[in-house]
Order: sequence, then C-alpha cells, then structure tokens
Amino acid sequence: MKQVTVYTDGGARGNPGPGGYGAILTFGKHRKELKGAFAHTTNNRMELMAAISALEVFSEPCAVTLHSDSKYVIDALTKNWLAGWKKRGWVKSDKKPVLNKDLWQRLDAAAARHEMKWKWVKGHAGNPLNERCDELVHEAIDAGNLQIDHGYLEQA
Repeated sequence: MKQVTVYTDGGARGNPGPGGYGAILTFGKHRKELKGAFAHTTNNRMELMAAISALEVFSEPCAVTLHSDSKYVIDALTKNWLAGWKKRGWVKSDKKPVLNKDLWQRLDAAAARHEMKWKWVKGHAGNPLNERCDELVHEAIDAGNLQIDHGYLEQA
C-alpha cells in the first residue's frame, strides 16, 4: 500500500463568505496540489472540502497521513465524534443536528477506502506545507470562478 502524506487547509472570508480549500499530496518524489473555491460558504466546510478533495483523488487505497490545522476536522475523527453522530442518526450529543452532514458523509466515505492517520498541525506556525495550503486557499478565492456550495445553502 502506498504511503501518502497529505496537508490540507480551508478558509472563508467573512465566514460565511467566499471560501476556498487547498491540499498538498506527497508520495515519494511526487507532489500534487489541489485547490478550489466557493462563492458563499464557511471556514469549516472548506476545511472538510480540503480533506475530501485530497482523499477522493486517489485511484487506489493508500496509507494516508492527513495533516490539518482544523480542530473541528481532527477532533471529530480522532475523538470519535463522527462515529457518535452516525450512531445517533446525525444528531450531536446536545440533541442538535450535525452541521455540514453532507460533507461529513462524503469525508467518511472517502476515508473508508484508506488506512487513515489524522494529525493536527498548528496553523500559521511556519510549517511550509501548511503555509502553502493556506496560499492555495487564497489563490483559489482570488482566481474567481467560484462554485456554488449547495450544501451550505440547503442548511443555511
């Protein structure tokens, strides 16, 4: 199984507002950068999209170590929040519906194909790959061609 390292970041200007995501995938000497942007979304949705876009690009199962500066994403996966949400029918422990259910389901499906390790990395702390992901977020937003985040619009 290929050992792949992934760094991701997402952000929104205004939160909600225009948002983007960036991801860097490395395998040996190979490196691939991904980015995209949406007209009206949230920071958390873009953090999820960064991870989703990275995991959905693989054509075969891999051993993936995914780094994110999002406690929202990493805690949900390492502290078993996601498993609890699924068990309770996508309701949080406080009985409120899980936000971003569409993206959590998509991330869950994308991750299921791989052997996953989820790692939190401190954002804006000089990690070159995390910093590059942040640049990709802003490049995607600034480039225009913003997609519509239908999932956000449906839950707003």
